[in-house]
Amino acid sequence: MKILETVCAAILMAALTTPALAQSGDGPDRKPLFGELHMHTRYSTDGYYLGTRATPDDAYEYAKGNPLKHANGTTYQMLPLDFMAVTDHAEFMGISTRIGDPSHSLSKLAIADRITSNDTNIASAAIAEVRRAYSRGNPMEGTATLEIKSEVWDSMVGSANRHNDPGTFTALVAYEWSGGVRGAASHRNVIFKGDTGPIPFSSLDGGAPENLWAWMEKIRAEGHTVLAIPHNTNGSDGGAFGKVDSFGNPFTPEYAATRNRNEPLVEVTQIKGTSETHPSLSPNDEFADFELFEQHIGANKPILNFRGGYVRDAYRTGLELQVNQKFNPYRFGLVGATDSHSGIVSVEENNYSGMHAKPGTPEEVLEARLIASASVLGKTRRRHYGASGLTGLWSKENTRESIYETLERKETWGTTGPRIKVRFFGGLHMGGVDPNKPNWVEKAYEKGVSMGGSWQGRYGNGGAPTFAVWALKDAESANLDRIQIVKGWFFDGKSHEKIYDVVWSGDRVPDSTTGKVPAVGNTVNLETLEYTNSIGAVELKGLWTDPDFNSNQSSFYYMRVLEIPTPRWSMFDAKALGVPHPTDVHKTIQERAYTSPIWFDPRPTQ
Repeated sequence: MKILETVCAAILMAALTTPALAQSGDGPDRKPLFGELHMHTRYSTDGYYLGTRATPDDAYEYAKGNPLKHANGTTYQMLPLDFMAVTDHAEFMGISTRIGDPSHSLSKLAIADRITSNDTNIASAAIAEVRRAYSRGNPMEGTATLEIKSEVWDSMVGSANRHNDPGTFTALVAYEWSGGVRGAASHRNVIFKGDTGPIPFSSLDGGAPENLWAWMEKIRAEGHTVLAIPHNTNGSDGGAFGKVDSFGNPFTPEYAATRNRNEPLVEVTQIKGTSETHPSLSPNDEFADFELFEQHIGANKPILNFRGGYVRDAYRTGLELQVNQKFNPYRFGLVGATDSHSGIVSVEENNYSGMHAKPGTPEEVLEARLIASASVLGKTRRRHYGASGLTGLWSKENTRESIYETLERKETWGTTGPRIKVRFFGGLHMGGVDPNKPNWVEKAYEKGVSMGGSWQGRYGNGGAPTFAVWALKDAESANLDRIQIVKGWFFDGKSHEKIYDVVWSGDRVPDSTTGKVPAVGNTVNLETLEYTNSIGAVELKGLWTDPDFNSNQSSFYYMRVLEIPTPRWSMFDAKALGVPHPTDVHKTIQERAYTSPIWFDPRPTQ
C-alpha cells in the first residue's frame, strides 16, 4: 500500500490489516448500526395498486432477517438490519387496503373494483380520480375523514411499537410527505423520536416544504420531536437546492435556520438514482457517472437542470450564500435508503427485487426496456434503477433515543448497499491521533470533530486541518479500492471543488501531474458474473492534511469510499434471460459510501 507525500506536507498513512484487527474502529462508546429509513408497504396507494400486499409488520420482519415472498413469486431474505422506518405516503395512507377489505365500509364505494383491479393502469387512474375529487373540495365519501386517517395512522404507529425492541432492533415511527415544487418532486420522510406522532401532515394539506416545516414547528412546540429527510433531489429538475424558496422569494437568515433545524439530513442514494453529483457538475470527477436517473419521477420527461439537484452542488451553493449573505441553508448530513415499495430492502445486486411488486420479474424489468410506471403520466426506464441504499450511523445504543440523537448530530453515512463501516474526523489540532493505534478513535473525538460536525478558525491562523479516515469492507461484499476526500471551498467570488485520493489499496502510484491514483483493476468475469477479492483491501486507514488549505476560505470536506468493481444487477437479469445487456447502463459498478461532511468556518455562521 502506497504512502503519498506532498510538497505541502500532507501526511498519509495506509495499511492493509486482517479483519480481526480492523475492529479498532468500533468505539470508544459508539457502535456502527445499519438500517433503512425509507420503506413503503401496501399502505402507500402506489404500492398497493402496483401489487404490494406486504404490511408494515411484514416489512419490519423482513428487516429483522425473516423471509418475505415477493409478488413475483420469489422469496427474499437478508442479513438482519439494526433499524427501520416504514414511511408510507401520507396522501390517502391506507385507503386502498380499506377499499380492498370486503368487511370495511370503504369497500362499498363505486370506484372500489377499479382501485383493486389487477390492471395497474386501471387502478392508478382510479386513485388519480380520488385525488382529483379531494383537490376540488369534494372528496369521495369516507376517503378523507379524520376517523379513517386516525385509524390508519394508529395502525402504522402500533406496528412500529410492536417491532421496536430496544438494544436489538429499532422501529422508528415515520411517514412520507410527497409534495412538489413547480412541477417537480419534492418529497420528504418525516421521522419521529418517540413512540407516537400526530396524524400526518400530507401534501394535500400543504404542497411546499415550507408548509411542512411550519407544521413541524407547531407540533414541536406541542412536545413532539421530529425531523424530515428530503430524497430524490436528483429528480427535482434543479429545484431542491436553489437560492429562492418554493414561492420564488430570496432566502433569508430565518429561512436558513428553519430549513437546517427541520432537515438535518438528505438521502444521497436510493433505487431511483444517486444524488451525490453529476458529470456535468463535476467534470473532473471520474467517478461522478454512477447510477444516474435523469428523468422526472413517474414520467417520460428528461431532467433538464442538474444544478440545484445534487448534494455536492448544494454544499457549494451553501458556501456561496454563507460568504455573501452570512447564512447557509445547506448544512445537512447524508444517509441512504431504498424507497422500496414492496416491503423488501432491495440492495443486493445479485438478489435485486426492484422497487415495486409490479413489474417484478426480470422479463418485465429488463427485456421490455420501457415499462408502464406507477403514474399515468408516462413511462419509467426501470433499467436505470439501482440496488441501493442503506444508512450507517455511530450510535451509543440501538434504541430510538440514541439513533435519533445520532441522526440529529449527523454522524451518519449513506451506502449504495454494502455495509461498509467508515470513520471520518477532522480538525486543526489532531496531533496524537493515529489510526494505527488502538485508542485512536477516543483521541479523535477529543481533538477533532466527527462527520456532521464543524469547527471555526480565524483569519490567517496558518494551520491546516488534518483528517483521520478509516474504512472496513462489508464481510459479504467486495474489497475496497480507495478512500477519497471531496473538498469544496469559496474563493474569488465563487465555489470550487476537488477530489483527493488519500488512501488506496495496492502499490499504485498517483499521477505526478493530476495526483489521481490509477484504476484498481477489474476481476469481474462477464460470462460467469463472478469476481475475486484478489485486488483491493479489507481495511483502509490514514491521516491526510489538506495541502491547499487557506484559513480565509469557508470549506467543506466529506469522505467517499469505493469498492472494487462488481457486477450490476442488470447483468444478472440479462444472463438469466439470455438477452444482451442494455447499452445505456453499466455492466459493472463500484459500490460506495458517502459520509456526512465536516465544515470549516473562518467566522461564525448560522
